[in-house]
Amino acid sequence: MEKICFELENVEITYLDKEILKIDRLAIHQFDRIGIVGKNGAGKSTLLRLLAGKVHPTKGKVCRHVEYGYFEQLEGPASLSADPVLFGKLDIPKDSVRLSGGEQTRMKIAQLLTNYCEALLIDEPTTHLDQEGISFILEELRYYYGALVLISHDRAVLDELVTTIWEIHEGKVCVYSGNYSEYIAQKQLEREQQQQAYEQFVKEKSRLEKAAQDKMKKAQKVAQAGRMSKKEANALPNKSFMTKSKGTSAKAMQRAAKAIENRMEKLQEVEAVRENRAIIFRQSKATEMHNKFPILADRFNLQIERKVLLEDVSFQLPLGKKIAITGSNGSGKSTLLDRIANKDNNLIISSKAKIGYFKQMSYQFTNDETILQFVKNRSGYDETFLRSVLHLMQFIGTDLQKNLKSLSGGEAIRLQLCLLFLGEYNILLLDEPTNFLDIYAIEALETFIAGYEGTILFVSHDQQFINNVADLQLNIHEKKFITN
Repeated sequence: MEKICFELENVEITYLDKEILKIDRLAIHQFDRIGIVGKNGAGKSTLLRLLAGKVHPTKGKVCRHVEYGYFEQLEGPASLSADPVLFGKLDIPKDSVRLSGGEQTRMKIAQLLTNYCEALLIDEPTTHLDQEGISFILEELRYYYGALVLISHDRAVLDELVTTIWEIHEGKVCVYSGNYSEYIAQKQLEREQQQQAYEQFVKEKSRLEKAAQDKMKKAQKVAQAGRMSKKEANALPNKSFMTKSKGTSAKAMQRAAKAIENRMEKLQEVEAVRENRAIIFRQSKATEMHNKFPILADRFNLQIERKVLLEDVSFQLPLGKKIAITGSNGSGKSTLLDRIANKDNNLIISSKAKIGYFKQMSYQFTNDETILQFVKNRSGYDETFLRSVLHLMQFIGTDLQKNLKSLSGGEAIRLQLCLLFLGEYNILLLDEPTNFLDIYAIEALETFIAGYEGTILFVSHDQQFINNVADLQLNIHEKKFITN
């Protein structure tokens, strides 16, 4: 039997009387490879920090039986302070003063793996990484010999590295066997079974309601028959017996109807599966474009300070297409989007272009409005459609009444994305929009992109996201564009 590395028993974590996690029992064994999934704020990082001893349970106990390594989510740049040997391995210039997010991530992963631990706890390692960096992570962890617990919004990484999914929902942890794709298949099966159970519930409830109504109608008829006129009753033989018989029969039917109603009340109610309605962001007449290629370049050069990023590049970006810009960190992807957003004189951009731009930055709102008021005041869509868009991006129920000033960073990013797709634009530029979204928000963004009638140019290192939404992929390599 495999050795137990971690045990959680009767664990509860509460914050300001709100229950964050409630776990009866969970165990991690020697060679488990576990991916933790759940919506932003569900408690994924809290669970990992609990395992790592960075937070303590309000109730219950966590037992750690092995030496473990812990990788925490990174924020912002870091100064160089690593073993010079690592710099060579990671191809980081030794004269660098500060590390980029991607370089910092790769350095910390390399440090984590320098000394062998029997378990690794890793939180969002791919957030700042390009494809080369993601490949580095996969190569390092693919054959890791020990227990691996991983949080990642990159579905391809989860598919590659884990064999069990822990889903956190409303403080509870549900365990699914398999990688992320297999987990999604199981969730779909659950939805289908729930829908079948709901249809069976509705059918049985309807049958019992009809049966109860039929019994009551018969009871009323019998009771009416028992209330004959005195003259009619006296004319009948055995009138006393017949009156009693009808009265008894009516009461029996009423009792039967009541019994059926009791059965209805005891039926276990099943909720219908909520299907998200199709989201189509229609272009208004004011934003219509007819240029086949609204953005063009002819022998375009791109440089920042003295560094040349693109040299003599020509391209045509077609109308209405979803175009992915890929390339290694520092190749010029974000700089190119910035030049397009500012309508660089060396680019040929349609005069009718109305550009919406999502940047890699922390969004913060200072307006004194609720979320719903905010989007209603800035969009021509009806409230039902706005609610559907916000719901898909996880603004549900009382969330719509939240004041903008109180939004977390993740909520502000999700709202900014909603606002772009609802706005009066015909070209959207999205710079790493998936970086700080959970998997569910990424899937919502994919739905938004599929339903957008305008042109979208986006930068991403999430290969599954690219595969799901891109019509065309342009890769920056050695200062040129390569079409994939």
